[in-house]
Parts: sequence; C-alpha cells; structure tokens
Amino acid sequence: MVSEGSGALPATMDNTEKPVRPREPWKAFQVRQQRHLDVKRDALLQTAAQLFLETGYRKTSMSQLAARLKITKPALYYYFRNKEEILIECYRAGIESIEGALNGAVASRGDGLSKVKAYIAAYATAIVTIDFGRCVATLDDSELSDKTRHRVRTLKRRIDAAIRGYVEEGIADGSISPCNAKLASFAIAGAINWIGAWYRPAGGLGANEIVPEFANLLTSGLGRRETPAQAPAGRSRK
Repeated sequence: MVSEGSGALPATMDNTEKPVRPREPWKAFQVRQQRHLDVKRDALLQTAAQLFLETGYRKTSMSQLAARLKITKPALYYYFRNKEEILIECYRAGIESIEGALNGAVASRGDGLSKVKAYIAAYATAIVTIDFGRCVATLDDSELSDKTRHRVRTLKRRIDAAIRGYVEEGIADGSISPCNAKLASFAIAGAINWIGAWYRPAGGLGANEIVPEFANLLTSGLGRRETPAQAPAGRSRK
C-alpha cells in the first residue's frame, strides 16, 4: 500500500511511455475530396449526355454545358480536356450500363433464342431509361477525330459481338433457324438503336410497352419453324 504523500504512483498505473501514433487527418480529407470530385464529375457527364441528346454533339458547346451546370467554363477543364473526351466517357458509361444489364439478363437463361430475347430486352431498356444508353444508340461518331472514333467504335463492337454470339449459339442448339448470324445481329442491333431516334421520355410510350414488344417482334422470325415433315403425327394438314 502506498503511503499518502510519498509521491509514488499507484501500483495499477503504468507510467511507461507508449509511442504515440501520428494522426493523418489529411487521408480522410483526401477520401472525402475524391468522393466530392467524383460526384461532380458524374453530374457533369449526366448533364452533357442530356445536352448531346437535346441538341446534338456538334451543336453542344462547352459554354452551354457550363451554363447548364452553373459553373464557369474554365472549371469544366478541371475534369475533362475537351468535348471529345466528355463524349468518350458518355459512351463508356453507356456501354458499361448496357453490358451490366446484358450480363445479368442472360446469366440464367437457357438456349440461344432465350438469350437473344433477354439481350434485346436489356438493351432496349437501357436505351429507354438511361441517357448514356441513348447516347450509344443515337449519337453520330463520324464528326470525331480518327483516334477517338476508333475508340468509340471499339466500345460499340463489344455489344455487337455479344448479340452475334447468342445468335450463333441458338443456331447450334437448334432454338434458332439456320441463318446468317452476322446479318441477323445487324438487323437486331439496328432496330434497337433506332428506338433512340424516336423515343421521347415524355411521349406516350414507356419502357413497359416498348421493351416486351420489341423483344417479341425481333425474335419471332428467328425461332425454328416446323416443316410439314417435322409436324407431330396426327396433326392435320390443310
């Protein structure tokens, strides 16, 4: 027991010095700052996609974009170097959203025809409900520089390759009638992309009407048809 006034420390207290961990508050700040910048960058891309769809890529200026965002024009260049770079990112966001929808739609499907139908529904939904998806379908890339146009078309070919692969799978498993898979995929993609040309969010048709109708229309001619010789016995033929 320690006597009063002895100046000794109680036995239960440890007076050994422990290393003090340096505080690094700037790390949390950097994370918050990066999150803040990402939110602003996403808002810029969303607004740019809306303007591109409303007035076209050529007619949309950086000044218009800055005015819509209520920021100064020089502030735009903190995020992107030029308008082409913004368009590439809009395409990239659209392709990623479409591919994400496609992967989820076909993951649990059965034969090739079922996957084609799921593909059509997912792609059409992305065009009708996501501005970035409509950018992929409708914006003309012919005005871009050769290098940028090549990058954009490389992104688009990923979607084209997917639908062609599902058509070929359907031909192989017998769910799709023998046909030119390349032409079939072009016809399907062209029809879906055309939705972006006439669809208006405030119009009379919504995703609930457009998507299932397109999925049925574009697959009705692909399914294998029975010939008279293949018809089940006992079925009358007129």
